Amino acid sequence: MIRSLYTTISGMITQEAKQNVIANNMANSNTVGFKSDDLAIKKFDDVLIQNKSKIQNGINYTQTIGSLSLGSRIDETATNFTEGDIQNTDSDTDFAIDGRGFFTVNRDNGAGGQNYYTRDGHFHVNMQGYLVNDTGDYVMGKNINTGNQERIIAGNGKITSDAYGNISIDGRPSYSLSTVDFNNYKTLKKVGDNLYQGQNPITNTNVFVKQKALEQSNINPVNEMVNMMSTMRTFETQQKVVQSIDETLGQAVNDVGTVK
Repeated sequence: MIRSLYTTISGMITQEAKQNVIANNMANSNTVGFKSDDLAIKKFDDVLIQNKSKIQNGINYTQTIGSLSLGSRIDETATNFTEGDIQNTDSDTDFAIDGRGFFTVNRDNGAGGQNYYTRDGHFHVNMQGYLVNDTGDYVMGKNINTGNQERIIAGNGKITSDAYGNISIDGRPSYSLSTVDFNNYKTLKKVGDNLYQGQNPITNTNVFVKQKALEQSNINPVNEMVNMMSTMRTFETQQKVVQSIDETLGQAVNDVGTVK
């Protein structure tokens, strides 16, 4: 009886975590370049049920009858990297990657900063003339003249880009957007602000970049609403099971405590 209580509660905890993931997806349905998450759930290792051992002709025999599940547990949060729709805009500093790849941005946290990766190409030029994202991280590019990877500075110049991310400022070729890709997207980790951390980035030489365009979130609000309702119903069902087990345990305790 106690084991069944643990099993049901573990399911409730899992459903609650899944509900949080769905809510986060829905909250970011209009976030540029956002990728949806899904909760991967695994069951706890089953406990094998065995009958009593018996010794026959000097051999110890134990027969396995079956297994008993101990409930579910959260395995990982998996990100769906399916590309979202690309919509045109009127801004010269909006960019979208059509296909695989990520923009590289640099966060100024000392010691040269830290590079992160994003599909969000909603950039603008800050007061110092640098091309940055919405959280002020610097967009990285390869300086065509020096060959160095550095923060893109545009000043007050007009920014234009070809289909391969080569940027000209006031008609003068200046930078090539630093775009990367990864062999295994499972190694990418969300770190907030629509950014990712990843190991061993590969320079994306086959990137296709669209200027004056943004990639939309790949969230399907209708599907997320259906998932939320399903998760809520499962949680409510498990809640009723817990109440039933609790009542049964309470009755059992009262019966044991009754002296006749």
